[in-house]
Amino acid sequence: MVITTSEDKSIRIGGASGYWGDASLATSQLLANGNLDYIVYDYLAEITMAILARLRANDPAHGYAADFITGAMAPNLTEISRQGVKIVSNAGGINPEACAQALRKLVADQGLDLRIATVTGDDLIGQVQKLADQGHRDMFSVASFPDVNLIGSVNAYLGAFPIAAALDAGADIVITGRCVDSAVTLGACLHEFGWNAGDFDALAAGSLAGHILECGTQATGGNFTDWDRIEGGFDKIGYPIAEITADGIFTVSKPKGSGGMVSIGTVAEQLVYEIGDPQAYLLPDVTCDFSDVRLTETEPNVVRIEGTQGKPPSSSYKTCLTWHDGFRGGHLFGYYGIDAEKKAGAFADAALRRSRDTLRQRNMPDFTETSVEILGAESQFGAARQSGPAREVNAKIAVKHPDAKGVGLFLKEATGLGLSSPPGLSGFAGARPKPSPVLSLFSFLLPKDQVAITVKLDGVDIKFVAPRPDVSAQKITRPNLPKAPAATSETVEVPLLTLAWGRSGDKGDTANIGVIARKPEYLPYIWSALDETRLREVFGHFLRGEVHRYLLPGLNAMNIVLTQVLAGGGTSSLRNDPQGKGYAQLVLASTVTVPKLILET
Repeated sequence: MVITTSEDKSIRIGGASGYWGDASLATSQLLANGNLDYIVYDYLAEITMAILARLRANDPAHGYAADFITGAMAPNLTEISRQGVKIVSNAGGINPEACAQALRKLVADQGLDLRIATVTGDDLIGQVQKLADQGHRDMFSVASFPDVNLIGSVNAYLGAFPIAAALDAGADIVITGRCVDSAVTLGACLHEFGWNAGDFDALAAGSLAGHILECGTQATGGNFTDWDRIEGGFDKIGYPIAEITADGIFTVSKPKGSGGMVSIGTVAEQLVYEIGDPQAYLLPDVTCDFSDVRLTETEPNVVRIEGTQGKPPSSSYKTCLTWHDGFRGGHLFGYYGIDAEKKAGAFADAALRRSRDTLRQRNMPDFTETSVEILGAESQFGAARQSGPAREVNAKIAVKHPDAKGVGLFLKEATGLGLSSPPGLSGFAGARPKPSPVLSLFSFLLPKDQVAITVKLDGVDIKFVAPRPDVSAQKITRPNLPKAPAATSETVEVPLLTLAWGRSGDKGDTANIGVIARKPEYLPYIWSALDETRLREVFGHFLRGEVHRYLLPGLNAMNIVLTQVLAGGGTSSLRNDPQGKGYAQLVLASTVTVPKLILET
């Protein structure tokens, strides 16, 4: 690996947004005492792209994360300018130029001198017929390319080099469309350290720093397994800061005086979040290997990260499109009292039967999918649910139909059962819910030479040539698996929570569940207990696909990947948890048998 700048240089980057809708206080908090060089913002997910596509369809001037303008920039631009902090954000969504135009007006209105750049080229909506003719298949399900008349958005996931080009040209603020989440951080590193396209270990390290920052407070105590150890209150939680050096080693911290926690556990949970194969985390600029990453708590609320390795990237961009796939709708119906679960189930059956009768009477097709989950009766636990009658539940009933009228009919018939149901029906008063469009996800690989990237600074084109590093295939050498624990006479059965931290999330219809041993000696017992048989028992009521397990020896961790487990994923699923965010909780609630002595020591 060749590093082309001073090894002792470091930059400080604050992560101020993990999704569209994150708290507006993040920017002011980081500016107040962060002593930062950059603030980066990640607003985009597959669900977000689907929503932005609908907004742009209604108004060509929209299609970007307006919160970036009104909540993050408007109250803070003067201080950003005074401190000289640079901003990198993917808030442009599917309309970066409109986002930049809105921000330029804001800069002018406040009398500031800030240069704004845009990165475009990811939006391929104008090429849908060409893409359809190429015969692309979904990279996960192998489904055929959707009807071009139903497609709402098509975006390639760009990398960090265009962002670096914009910063090299003098941009104070860079707004991109769809890029990988970590690119907003890596782009700053490329600009500051001069890393080139062949510095794979450094690129992987900068990408990992971006991965830690990209979900905001998930690295500083948000969604942490040991949530009850968080200090200062979740309302005052601090946003993460990465201090990165030219050799790729970095630390994670948070603003002084803020709430939350930065520890090996909080950072490790974010590290394993949604990474798939940890030895082949594929990004546009590099293939990352996180299997030997090591964490060290150097002082309270500061964690050092090193050991990231990189390999050449692929010759393709991951590309995602959303397409109109009918309509969905649902509602929660509360029940309490004796036999609450049975009553809720009877109500759900009646609601669906009455709705189907009415559909037949009107010569309308049946629902394409229905979902009933009795929340409060451990419906998420499947066969692992604990016995005992629930006395307070919610029946979540949802349907899909090709026509919005079909979904509307269900919602009317279900709410119309209020006086014809078992006793104990309750619910917070409000308007009847409405049908919403289903924008399903289709993911495929597109050769990079088919994507033309444009970088503009204050509306003027900047010369940008995408790097083309060697992309020869690299063999993955898997680590040795933990040896099966030796038999012992005195054992105890404990919840996995006693032995591990866990974090889960999604990638389309695939769930990722990272499990980190609290102590190295626990890992063999965890690996042995969470075999495919056990995982199919825990997730059998959801799982329709494959089970993959990956080892991360550096973290004493494993990542579990379950395919076809989310009923289509966040953009189209009818589930209560369409993104598998609670799946780690199901695993942590399962039991593991360990020697009594190992817990005592």
